[in-house]
Amino acid sequence: QLHLVDSGGGLVQPGGSLRLSCAASGLTLDNYAIGWFRQAPGKEREGVSCISFSGASTNYADSVKGRFTISRDNAKNSAYLQMNDLKPEDTAVYYCAASYIYKTVCSVHEFIYWGQGNQVTVSS
Repeated sequence: QLHLVDSGGGLVQPGGSLRLSCAASGLTLDNYAIGWFRQAPGKEREGVSCISFSGASTNYADSVKGRFTISRDNAKNSAYLQMNDLKPEDTAVYYCAASYIYKTVCSVHEFIYWGQGNQVTVSS
């Protein structure tokens, strides 16, 4: 079974940056597409960005395009989400997740393994 541990959240001022990491163990990550999701209080969990098995294909929610970058390093069994120009509306718990399939839209229902979540708070 794939075990995911995500890290790197915290408190940052508007306009600041954070880098989230997702470390996998148990199985090799290159057999899975990876997604980053977030859930703000009172809202449904939403897809932020997804990346294909090799990293050749990526997709982003419109709200983060141009500010967030997803990447992966299969040799390190890890994935990342670089978040720049953060805004208060980016405040949420962020989760990495793994799926057997990659699609051009990140859907919560396609992902079977989940990290524990990390709080990201953007506030002055």
